[in-house]
Amino acid sequence: MNASLQFDIESLTRYLTAHVPGFQGPMSVGKFPGGQSNPTFLLKAQSGRYVLRRQPPGALLKSAHAVDREFRVLSALGQTPVPVARAYHLCEDRDVIGSLFYVMSFEDGRIFWNPALPEVALEERGAIYDAVLGTMAALHDVDIDEVGLSDYGRPGNYFARQIDVWTKQYRAAQTDTLEAMESLIAWLPAHCPAEAGKPTLVHGDFRIDNLIFMRDAPQVRAVLDWELSTLGNPLADIAYFCMCLRLPPGSHIAGLEGMDRAALGVPDEASIVRRYCELRGISSIENWNFYLAFSFFRLAAIAQGVKKRALSGNASNEQARQVGEMAGVLAKMGIDLI
Repeated sequence: MNASLQFDIESLTRYLTAHVPGFQGPMSVGKFPGGQSNPTFLLKAQSGRYVLRRQPPGALLKSAHAVDREFRVLSALGQTPVPVARAYHLCEDRDVIGSLFYVMSFEDGRIFWNPALPEVALEERGAIYDAVLGTMAALHDVDIDEVGLSDYGRPGNYFARQIDVWTKQYRAAQTDTLEAMESLIAWLPAHCPAEAGKPTLVHGDFRIDNLIFMRDAPQVRAVLDWELSTLGNPLADIAYFCMCLRLPPGSHIAGLEGMDRAALGVPDEASIVRRYCELRGISSIENWNFYLAFSFFRLAAIAQGVKKRALSGNASNEQARQVGEMAGVLAKMGIDLI
């Protein structure tokens, strides 16, 4: 483990005993593999297993690594059909382990890192994708007023705001000039579709590896990684999810580009979009390539941030440098769509 990500286990045990109902030490700590943003740890205590998610140490970009927002949305969704871990405690005292963190329940299940689902029987793969889309639709159908999240995002055009935010984040993390990113930064604001309908809760990083599935059924047990969640246009989530169909396999961000979907038992992009529309009760999605191009732009900006943290020495994952190098590839794929 990166030395900068370690903390005093005895001190943390005392703190959790005082603030998490039923918590009882002694406790051991292990870091989960994966994850490029907020380091996540498994806590094994006498009272059971828990998950701790913290901000990385060191200088952070403004509004990034918002674990407090994650805690808020998990708490709000606890009584909805959206499956999430139980939020136990948010610690805003940086003196405890060096940064903000929260503790939630450990949800045992399966995580699929490869969207081709090689570890799953062929006949089960379609049901897993359908469970993904059902969970996404349930999220977008949450009544934000009823769950107390009506102020969880800013008003105005969601994509216009997001393009501005991620352009600034990219500039703050920029290490060299990527011509494809410069072109996207110029093109996207000029082609932003008008907003229609009431904003919904948007996950912001809706990938198959951010879902925990039941071990004995093609059913989602919990949606993870809410750092980028906000109020906005739900089409951002479905387009972001569909990027996995276009990314190359074998890269640090796994994809299905060029693979035989029928042979894999995995639905193609048109089928995924059609099923999502059916679940949400909408007829079709216009300006689809804009939403995809925006998704590649935003993921490229995120990858650039990972690269910057790797160069600064405070990345949460040992493969951060390789992931960061994907920024240019992702931006080029966005350009190819427009």
